[in-house]
Amino acid sequence: MNAIYRTEEEARSARDRYRRALEDWPVPSAHLRVPTRAGETFVLAGGPEEAPPLVLLHGSGGNAGHWREDVASWSRHHRVFAVDLVGEPGFSAPSRPDLSTEAVALWLDDVLAGLGLDRVALVGMSLGGWTALDYAIRRPGRVTRMVLGCPGGLGAQRRWRIAGAGLLMFFGHRGRVAATRYLTGLDAPADRATLEAVLTEFTGFRPRTERLPVFSDGDLRTLTMPVQVIVGDRDRMFDSAATARRVREHLPHGRVRVLPGVGHAILHQTAPVLAFLRG
Repeated sequence: MNAIYRTEEEARSARDRYRRALEDWPVPSAHLRVPTRAGETFVLAGGPEEAPPLVLLHGSGGNAGHWREDVASWSRHHRVFAVDLVGEPGFSAPSRPDLSTEAVALWLDDVLAGLGLDRVALVGMSLGGWTALDYAIRRPGRVTRMVLGCPGGLGAQRRWRIAGAGLLMFFGHRGRVAATRYLTGLDAPADRATLEAVLTEFTGFRPRTERLPVFSDGDLRTLTMPVQVIVGDRDRMFDSAATARRVREHLPHGRVRVLPGVGHAILHQTAPVLAFLRG
């Protein structure tokens, strides 16, 4: 088990913020706790029980609350399961399965088994996008279609830019604001509330620092389900141009949308994602 917060007080504060955020969740949802080999995993489940299952996988430093603006729309057409990834600031266990092995897929096997799900659609953001890709490559028969926002594992991770932004963190609040704005692309006045939420979520949190494994061209060619990838052309964390090129060249049923002027934080995609999920 990893200590994912600097102090227990910061961990407690993060849990309290999350608990308050879930008190006014946009749709009626069950709060489920699923036992897995990586520890207990928290899942929000809402929408018609007979509807097609949709599993949501958030990015690093997030939790199921990432999907607040999306779930009201998506849960009208799907049974939505918003999963708190283990090792991230949600209610799941603080364990961090080894990304270079099958461990993440085995964890998601356990989550789906605990939820009684066989074949699912996946929506993943950043680290969650990497997780969805890894699972679809290892378990192709279990994924019906995928939407990936700024996913890891396709374009190179721009570690020198991330490290450079990390140096700004040593210059107090203004440095943290500048670094977060740089890495996320949340620099417009309209993005201020989202920027503040990201800053708050990362307070005291220790994100994963290892390089995300990159999937081979051969791995990508095995994906026969429909896949939509959405990237921002100003993403400073992953090479979005390379991501777009590899999707076009190697995903048999992949399509890519490049959003001009957008960084790593991709917002306001509720309607286009739903249109793709509904085929």
